[in-house]
Amino acid sequence: MSEVDSSTGCPWEGMASSWEEVMNRIITAALVAAISVAASSAVFADTIKVGVIAPFSGPFAIYGKQYREAIETYVAQNGTAAGEHEIEFIYKDVGGPNPDNSRALAQELLIREQVDYLAGFTFTPNALAVAPLIEQSQTPTVIFNAATSSINKESGYFLRTSYTLWQVSAPLAEWAYDQGMRTVAITVSDYGPGIDAENAFKAAFEAKGGEVVDAIRMPLSTTDFTPFIQRVRDADPDAVFTFLPGGPPTFTYTKTYNENGLAQAGIKFLGTAETEEVNLQGLGDDAIGLTTAYHYSGAHDSDMNRDFKAKLTELFPDAVANWASVGAYDGTHLIYQMVAAAGSDGPAAVESALGLEWESPRGTVKMDSDTRTVIQNVYIREVERDSTTGELVNREKGVIATVGDLGWTQ
Repeated sequence: MSEVDSSTGCPWEGMASSWEEVMNRIITAALVAAISVAASSAVFADTIKVGVIAPFSGPFAIYGKQYREAIETYVAQNGTAAGEHEIEFIYKDVGGPNPDNSRALAQELLIREQVDYLAGFTFTPNALAVAPLIEQSQTPTVIFNAATSSINKESGYFLRTSYTLWQVSAPLAEWAYDQGMRTVAITVSDYGPGIDAENAFKAAFEAKGGEVVDAIRMPLSTTDFTPFIQRVRDADPDAVFTFLPGGPPTFTYTKTYNENGLAQAGIKFLGTAETEEVNLQGLGDDAIGLTTAYHYSGAHDSDMNRDFKAKLTELFPDAVANWASVGAYDGTHLIYQMVAAAGSDGPAAVESALGLEWESPRGTVKMDSDTRTVIQNVYIREVERDSTTGELVNREKGVIATVGDLGWTQ
């Protein structure tokens, strides 16, 4: 709708110039009213509502399923109360990368459901879409995955219990150079997290003296990776570093790497979540030796991780613990801590989380007061077959301790 000519004497004169602006004002007013209602009733209400926005259908539904299983595992271990409050989780299916739907669901949760916290967010665009809403409503929002560093700059109410691509990619680049690799090709999915991964790896690798011989950005919709893998093989680097979104693309890419003989050609595979536990057994023996840098492995050797996995599989026998599980599990812990400290007071809840440290199934983590992303260990992992269970595992071969979001200042 075009601007209204002031000569018409239209009653909208001096107000919003488009339907979008009108709707934004209506939404803002509704959010303000929701905050007022929540504040006035906080004394009488002892139930804190948490809205979880995640994919529960479509090709990425496994991650919504894992979030919910991890949340229910935490609740089974710790009960439904945090401080003086009961906690209730409300789940909404965003389907996949869909920022418009993510925003609409957030509006529904904030205005109709009157939630006090938001959580979930597998994909960067979905998280970015809700930033204006949580800023208006002062709603603490815990990101279980979305890994682009810049997300948290969009609102002071974002807190992230997963990781960022800079956090794992830069240490991997430095490790690769220290292992004698001098040339690397980079292949990433062409969207925010992929570009972050490329920039992080390239900056760190070149700073050490290495050479990036090719950098390929693959369309997010790619299902056939053969042309890109062949291009890497033609460049004949010491290694290929890759990043793809979770789910089917990572499985397909890794299979293509194996089937096109890059390992036999001496081109080492370097990645992040590409050998994640949900897909790992399906990769078979060709996955043995694939190297990744990540913040969690299902094979992490700690009592906390064993207890977490034992309760998870007790409740859900077919569950496989991976990055999605631990991101949601720790996100739930963070929400419980904020609720216990501040109830439904959003600003006070965020303030209480800054600097918070706890033991996670991945190791010790700490909420960085500046970036609002956890500081954590990054593990160099190599796929091998476990001698006891016979299953493929991401065995931790090295650790880069207490790494923060290295992309925050970029």
